[in-house]
Amino acid sequence: MSVRKKKTMATITTIQRDNDQQIFARMSTQVTDSYSDHNNRVQQPESSLFENLLILGSYLLLVSTFPISLFMCFKIVQEYERAVIFRLGKLVGCGTRGPGLFFVLPCIDDYSVVDLRTITYDIPPQEVLTKDSVTISVDAVLFYRIWLPTIAVSNVFDYGQATQLLTSVTLRNVLGTKTLSEILYDRNKIGIDINEMVDTVTKSWGVKIERVEVKDVRLPSSMQRSMAVEAETTRDARAKIIAAKGDLKASYGLKEASEIMSVEPMSFQLRFLQNLSSNSFDKETTIFYPVPMPMLTVSLSSISRS
Repeated sequence: MSVRKKKTMATITTIQRDNDQQIFARMSTQVTDSYSDHNNRVQQPESSLFENLLILGSYLLLVSTFPISLFMCFKIVQEYERAVIFRLGKLVGCGTRGPGLFFVLPCIDDYSVVDLRTITYDIPPQEVLTKDSVTISVDAVLFYRIWLPTIAVSNVFDYGQATQLLTSVTLRNVLGTKTLSEILYDRNKIGIDINEMVDTVTKSWGVKIERVEVKDVRLPSSMQRSMAVEAETTRDARAKIIAAKGDLKASYGLKEASEIMSVEPMSFQLRFLQNLSSNSFDKETTIFYPVPMPMLTVSLSSISRS
C-alpha cells in the first residue's frame, strides 16, 4: 500500500508541474503577443542603408571565417535561462531565445541572459515608527522571479535592485499604518498585503512577486522589559482569580459538610477517627484529643475536693 501511495503522489506532482509549465507558457505567449502588437502599432523606423551594410558585412565575415566563426555565433543557454538579443541596439523580434542553442551575428549582436529561477532577497532591518509611536526594527524576506525576460531587460535598468528597493519602501509604508499588536499578531496578513501592492507595480517590469514574509520584529530593550512586567502582572492577577474561585468552591463544600454533620452528630466522630487513622502512619505525630469543657470542669472540681 505504501508503494502505491508513493507512486500516486509522484504522479500527482508530475501532473501539477506539467500544468504549471503549460500555464506559464500560455500566459507568457499572451503577454508577448500583446507586447508585439503594441510595438507593431508604434511606427518603427526602417533600417538605414548603413545598418544594412553592417549586417551584410557581418554575414560576409561569418562566411569568410567559416568554420571558426561557428564557435563565436552559436551560444547555449540552460533550461532555466532565456536570452534577449539586441542587433545594433534594437530588439530582435519580441521574444526570447532558448533554452538550448541559438545564433547571433558577430560584432553587431549583443544578448543578455536572464535567469528564470526564484530569487531570494533578505531585506535588511528597517527602522519603523508604528501607528502607536513605537520604534521597532523589522526583517523580511522577498521571493521573486522574472516573468517576462524581454520586458524586464527592455523596460527596467536593473530589475533586481528596483524590485528590492520597492519592497523595502512598501514594507516601511505598510508597517507605519499598523499598531504594534497588529504587527506582532498579523504577520501573514501584512505579508499578503505587501505582496499584492508590490506585484501590481512589478507586473509592468516583467517581475512576479511570489511571496513576502516578515521574518523578525525586534523591540527596544525598554519596551521588552515593560511588556515582560505587564505579562507577569497579568499572570499574577489570573492566578489570584483562580485561587479565589477555588476558595469559593471550597467554602461551599465546607458549608454543605457542616450541614450534614449538624444533622448526624455521629458523622463528626467518624470524621475525627478518619483523621486519626490518616495521621497514624507517621510515628512522630503528636495528636491532640479534644475534651469537652463540662467534663474538664467536673474533673477539676473533683480534684480540688480531694
